Amino acid sequence: MDDQALPCLAPPTTAVRESFLAGERADHLASGDPMDWLDEAYRDFDAFVAGRRQVQERWGVPSSTFWYVSGEHYIGTLIVRHRLTPELEEVGGHIGFHVVLPWRRQGHATRMLAAGLTECRRLGLERVLLTCDADNEPSRRVILANGGVHDGRARGEARFWIDLAGGGT
Repeated sequence: MDDQALPCLAPPTTAVRESFLAGERADHLASGDPMDWLDEAYRDFDAFVAGRRQVQERWGVPSSTFWYVSGEHYIGTLIVRHRLTPELEEVGGHIGFHVVLPWRRQGHATRMLAAGLTECRRLGLERVLLTCDADNEPSRRVILANGGVHDGRARGEARFWIDLAGGGT
């Protein structure tokens, strides 16, 4: 049997420092997205993690950050926004997630989102909105696999609702 731990959704942890920094850096280099937000993590990873373990005010709402990890391996991030603003109702929704490059196309995003929906239930949410770029087929498949129901588009983003009140995903 593989000695690697089964992946799980967890609060951010210092145990994945090297793989977090490597994975996020590789993703941002590949996409061309800015990496300046990682400077804090390189300077003081313990403080970076501590700040993300707390509920933060982001996008104008309380937000919780979770990392999908396996042992010392960082696989991805899932953010739960505890409520919606008018802006988030159009773009962003309740949940944002991503899996870093080396771990993609292995089913991790689908399992990570399922675990994130459990966290949403714990917060008392009965229905959650997810959005993704209209041409982001992998994210669309992940959302649909977790019970997402398409609800049109807003500003180039496909919108999906997932009903949590029924208890199953």
